[in-house]
Amino acid sequence: MEALARLSPAQLEILKYDWSIFARDKQLEPQGNAPSGNPWRVWVPLAGRGFGKTRMGAEWVRSSTAGRTPLSPGKYRHIALVGETAADVRDVMIEGVSGILACTPKDFRPTFIANRRSLEWPNGAKGTLFSAIEPDQLRGPQFDLAWCDELAKWRYGEHAWDMLQMALRLGDHPRCLVTTTPRPSKFLKDILKDPDTISIRGSTYENAGNLAEGFTRYILRKYEGTRLGRQELEAAILEDVPGALWTLALLDRDRIGSTVDEAGNRVLATPPELQRKVVAVDPPVTSGEKADECGMIVCGIAGSMRNQTGHGYVLADYSTQGQTPREWATAAINAYHRHDCDEMIAEVNNGGELVETVVKGIDPTIKFRAVHASKGKYARAEPISSLYEQGRVHHVGTFAALEDQMVAFCIDGLPDSSASPDRVDALVWGLTALMISATQAEPRARSL
Repeated sequence: MEALARLSPAQLEILKYDWSIFARDKQLEPQGNAPSGNPWRVWVPLAGRGFGKTRMGAEWVRSSTAGRTPLSPGKYRHIALVGETAADVRDVMIEGVSGILACTPKDFRPTFIANRRSLEWPNGAKGTLFSAIEPDQLRGPQFDLAWCDELAKWRYGEHAWDMLQMALRLGDHPRCLVTTTPRPSKFLKDILKDPDTISIRGSTYENAGNLAEGFTRYILRKYEGTRLGRQELEAAILEDVPGALWTLALLDRDRIGSTVDEAGNRVLATPPELQRKVVAVDPPVTSGEKADECGMIVCGIAGSMRNQTGHGYVLADYSTQGQTPREWATAAINAYHRHDCDEMIAEVNNGGELVETVVKGIDPTIKFRAVHASKGKYARAEPISSLYEQGRVHHVGTFAALEDQMVAFCIDGLPDSSASPDRVDALVWGLTALMISATQAEPRARSL
């Protein structure tokens, strides 16, 4: 402390932004080559929650763009900043507490121009913001550097990644950093297998000294030793759970993500015309941070519903946690209208008439159908699992949180006994209403 007291304000400011002093070795750019023997092209730190991945990304972009003075050029000038959604890029990667703006000294700090999706440095370097939900935004531009955050959650991950790789074509050696908590997707595994990729692993525990004591205590008590804890805290890529009703290979087999057209270009695939769409809701009993999630899944059906040849399509996952009944009901109503649904399906075992009352009190035009659980969650899910095995259900993109529950759901529930498979339950209610219920009418085909 005495040494710090002798420093001038200018020296303290320099010290504050000297990442080399505060960073752990795993958080610094790798200096060696990739397994191919070439300089690495993609760096993937697989790390648990709270490891400091966002700070790593922000500091890497800062060091890659900065020169010795605010106006002198850095090594890289054209940067792609890609997140799961536009809001994630802005709120986490740019303006977050560990984002680029917070990590950069005032004289070097870039200007964020929201209406241009642009981050502009004093020395002329420029970052462009992209949402992985809209991969085709990456057609046309070109870059020498890219930072991708939470790639394992990207809905159209493979397509967005392909578009980005084609855009990384400037300079002598374009590079890409991927900061993500892992999940066992083939897409992520393929990136890790590439001989020009270099990866490290890090856990939440390694950064415990910089995390709130209450957070660390709660997280360890709730998740340490669980399957979810291994993935989210220890960054383990988990394999299938024996006895689970679904496997990731099964979901990947019939997934609608992207395809290659006759000209050899990768384009987003879309489902066929849908006869019927529903938003299915599995409401929580309580609200607040310790409450179960409110499962909220939108799905549709194409083809005949009467002779059991129709195919189901999972269109969106709007599940939330901690919201009041009015808040999650509003979210469900918004999903209903956004996807032009025909019906809202909601389990009412715990809420009774209250669920419909809340929904109709906000929007009386909603066509609402209450469903009652007379069997356990596993028994209700088995027929839906069979439809997946028959190749009759397709996910339109990737739904990471939903799919993590699906591939872990077995007869005893989820491996973490304190967790409730609310997303799976909503999915089951929706697909049951569309594909198994014998009382459904068959309206004319409608577009997605």
